[in-house]
Parts: sequence; C-alpha cells; structure tokens
Amino acid sequence: MSAPFNIVSHFLEQADKFPDKIAIQYQDQAISYARLKSEVIQTAACFHSKGIKKGDRVLVFVPMSIDLYRNVLALFHLGATAVFLDEWVSKKRLEACCDVAQCNAFIGVFKIRLLSIFSPGLRKIPIKLGSKLKGSANTAFQPENTFRGDTALITFTTGSTGTPKAAKRTHGFLNEQFKALIDKIQPRPDDIDLTTLPVVLLINLGVGSTSVISAFKAAKPQKTDFSAISAIIDRFRVNRIIASPYFMLELAKYTQQNKRTLNTLKQLFTGGAPVFQREATLIMDGIPSCKLEIVYGSTEAEPISSISGQELSGKSIHEKGLCVGIPYHGTQVRIISISEESITCSSTEELDQITLTNGVIGEIIVTGAHVLDAYFNNEQALKRNKIFIGDQCWHRTGDSGFINPAGELYLTGRCNTLIPYDGTIIAPFVYENKLHSLPGVNMATVLEKEGKIILCIELKTRLTPEMLETEIKNLELVYDEIRYINPIPRDPRHHSKIDYEKLKKLL
Repeated sequence: MSAPFNIVSHFLEQADKFPDKIAIQYQDQAISYARLKSEVIQTAACFHSKGIKKGDRVLVFVPMSIDLYRNVLALFHLGATAVFLDEWVSKKRLEACCDVAQCNAFIGVFKIRLLSIFSPGLRKIPIKLGSKLKGSANTAFQPENTFRGDTALITFTTGSTGTPKAAKRTHGFLNEQFKALIDKIQPRPDDIDLTTLPVVLLINLGVGSTSVISAFKAAKPQKTDFSAISAIIDRFRVNRIIASPYFMLELAKYTQQNKRTLNTLKQLFTGGAPVFQREATLIMDGIPSCKLEIVYGSTEAEPISSISGQELSGKSIHEKGLCVGIPYHGTQVRIISISEESITCSSTEELDQITLTNGVIGEIIVTGAHVLDAYFNNEQALKRNKIFIGDQCWHRTGDSGFINPAGELYLTGRCNTLIPYDGTIIAPFVYENKLHSLPGVNMATVLEKEGKIILCIELKTRLTPEMLETEIKNLELVYDEIRYINPIPRDPRHHSKIDYEKLKKLL
C-alpha cells in the first residue's frame, strides 16, 4: 500500500515555518499561518462531530474569504471532498451541480442557507452548516489517513456548451498540479499576491506566500471599483497579481486614465481567455513596472503553454492564429484530426495515425502528470474528452490550433466555431485578433449562421459604425454582413471569453 498523503500537508509545513506571518489578508481582517492552522484543525474536528466523515462530498458555497479557505483546508484535513461552486453560479447551474455531485453535507453563508428552502438540490442535502462554524480545540481528534488516490476536490467547468462537468481532483493530482504551477509561477515566501482566482490562494498557502483577497466582484465584475483595487495594492505592497485578462485590462485602463503608478508590482500572470497583441500591449503600458506572463490552460490541464507579454506584443498578427508560446516542459502536446466522436487508441502508434503535421489546424490534446484523468459521475464526458493509452491520459481540449516549425503553439478558436469556407477554414481567433487591433472595437468575432458569415462587433461608446467599416474592409476579411452587438456575451467565470452559444442566439 502507498504511504499516506494529504495535500493539506504543504500548508501545515509552511505554518510551522512561518507561524507569525500573515497567511490571508481579507479587507481589514488578517490571519497568521499559526492561527489559520489551529482553526483548520479545530474546524475539521467540529465537522467530524457534526457527522462529516472521510470520503463525504461537501458542497462549499462561500465567497472568497478567510472562512472559505479555513473550511476547505479543514475538509482536506478530515479526508472529505470539497465540492466547490463559484460565486457567480445561477440557480439553474446550482441545481445541475447538486444533481451531479450528490453531496452529503453543505457549508454556506446565511444567504445561501436561506436559499436552500427554495432549492430542491440543496434541500435534500442532509447536513447543513454555517461558514463561521469552528468549534473548540479538540486535541483528541485524529483524522483518518488519506492517500494520493483519495478525492480531495471537485470543481466544475463553466458548462457553457451543456451540463457542467465535475472535475475530480485527488490529493495526488492536486500535488502534481501544485508542482506544475509552482514551476511556472515560481512563488516565494516573501511574495504578497493579490488573489482573484480561488485555486491560486491554495498554492500560496502551500509555499508560505501572503495572499491579499481583492475587492473584485466575481459575480458582477463590471461593478468592480478599480480605485479600491489600486489602493489595496499600495496599502499591502502587493508584488504579484494572478487574474483574468478582464481584470488585468481594467486595472491597466484605470492606471492610465488616472495616472496611477503601482510601483510595488513586479509580476502579472493572466489566463483563462485569449489575450491578443493589442491587449498585451495595453496591460504592459498601463502597468509598466511588471513582467507579464500569459498562460494557456484549462480546468483539466493548467498550464499547457505560456508566452511573455513582451514576446506576444512584438509578434505581427498571424494569418492563421494566436500564439500562446512553447508548451510547458511537463506536458506533451499534439494536434489531431477534429472529430465529434469519442476516440479510442490502444497504442501510441494508433495516436500517431491521427496526429497532424506541423502547421495543420486540428484539435489540441495534452498529456502530463498534472492533466486531469477523471470526471465525477460522468462517464460520457470521460469518453468524449479523454484518450487513454494504458495509464497515459490525453485530454482533448476542444480548442483548435497548430504547432509551427519552431515548436510554438497557436490557437485558432474552439473546434466547434471553425468555419469551413471555399476549401479553407475561417479561424475565429484570426478574425478576433485583426478586429481587436482596430481603434474603437471593444470585442469582436465571426460566426456562421444559416449559411451567412457574420462579423459580430462590440463598439466602444461614442463611435459610429460608419467610422469603422472602411477600416474593416481594409482587413480583407471574408464576411456577408456586420452586426453590432453591445455587449457581446462573455463567460461568467472570467468575463473575458466570448460565449459563442449565447452570441449565436442573439443573431
């Protein structure tokens, strides 16, 4: 039998190394590593006394706060599985996630517990607990051993094209993902990180960094006060931010418009949506003291590749796609023929037969120790999104792209958004990149509907279509008509990617 292992051990080690250091700063509340460790252990004992045991799935519906991480770490420590829901979740999505996860317990703030009266999915969960529950010290309680194959965390994909998939992350998988992201981000104990992405804060706790939870409104990002964000950066001397492209762009716009200089910032990492040349330049111009790194990945594989902002902004707009850099050294990346069907390969030689040569557009697949190999309660998604060759799992990203002769990975759009045209392919990312380069365009893409190729454009205020259409003609794009849509629908998680399904319904 393998040796016991629990992902929470990384945090516990840092708590012993840096007991007096601030682990999390949330508004005017701060908690040290030592105190957080004590409260995590107490909370785990309290959960156990309330009937939660190893292996139980526990729905955690708590906004980013000290309480969120105390509860999640306590569940890890106990050997239970934390089922995590985003703040922006709709009632329909909540019910779908409850139906998939079939949880034994629920932890939520008062408002969400009140919602459980009206939610069939929450109502049937037997144990309901508040997010503030800690209990008292119980030195007699000792959790059961956990192992690398035990499930620690279940998160959900955005589910924009159907039922959200439940990504099942074991303690061993989280450890591999932890190592890969540390390798890419290279966080240090003396870092002070402004945190907007929940999983990043767990990594910070595992290396001894201080995390400052920002005033970013995940459910309503457009209402975020970036003057408050910049004040937080100055007050706590933040030196690193890991956030969505939307957050980075809005912060950069704010600093430029208000002539703010964020001198403590040194590193910016962004991902979760495409970043085009103009956007990379805008971010670097707005926050010039920083090195910008753009990471390409997905819920199931993070990271896949990366490129510096400086390198991206220096590239000309490619006629075939958007460069996302050299694949991460801990992965293997291939481009295979696009297919709607499940793919079965019994050997690497069979995979070779559907692997495309450099420069040819196909579906991007990736394998590596940090690539997710399981979904919870969704055999159909597993068959559709994974290719297993023995113990090796290849994840089908659903993204289309190609690898150039220099080994760089290029994106061309989601596979289901590519448009066959006159013996070639119209790649949405090429159109988006070219249209984004035009002054006055806030967001744009191309879609095919009922045989027509339609440019969809979101304009900035005070700009008329007539001012733009001559510029569009100069781009030599193939299209039948232009539609102006304000706003173009975005993904709910990062507010950065186009929601193509919703957009198509608007046409």
